[in-house]
Amino acid sequence: MRHIISILLENEPGALSRVAGLFSARGYNIESLSVAPTDDTTLSRMTLVTSGTDEIIEQITKQLNKLIEVVKLVDLTEGAHIEREMMLIKVSADTHDICDNVKRLVDIFRGRVLDVSEKTYTIEITGSVRKLDAFIEALGEIQIIEVVRSGVTGIARGDKALTMQANSA
Repeated sequence: MRHIISILLENEPGALSRVAGLFSARGYNIESLSVAPTDDTTLSRMTLVTSGTDEIIEQITKQLNKLIEVVKLVDLTEGAHIEREMMLIKVSADTHDICDNVKRLVDIFRGRVLDVSEKTYTIEITGSVRKLDAFIEALGEIQIIEVVRSGVTGIARGDKALTMQANSA
């Protein structure tokens, strides 16, 4: 089963490497990884997506909690949450018909055209993994030149929050 694990960790050199090392040393795969500083400059928030049985995920979370840089973590898939991914995609748009089709698809998927050249469109789409995959599939015969995806980010719904405050998740 797919799990989204959100980690609050100390913002210091080597922290990301130690988390990634924990996964590789045990033969676990990180499907997606996103890390950025939080509003507290001493902390970063890491969101990673991995798959495994409940036992494997429990072992992963126990091992992560043992890392000194890890301040707090939560498996977002255990409760109500919101997840998003951003994709930048460059497609060939060298004929009027293709341009019209691309614009129509961008509107349907609520994306934005960020750059237009004589032969290409660069598009931004944000949403669930399924939405981004569906956009790629909907392009059909339109030539994809390049795809960049941010990886999944997520946040708990409602009052729950991954913070240092006492009333957090």
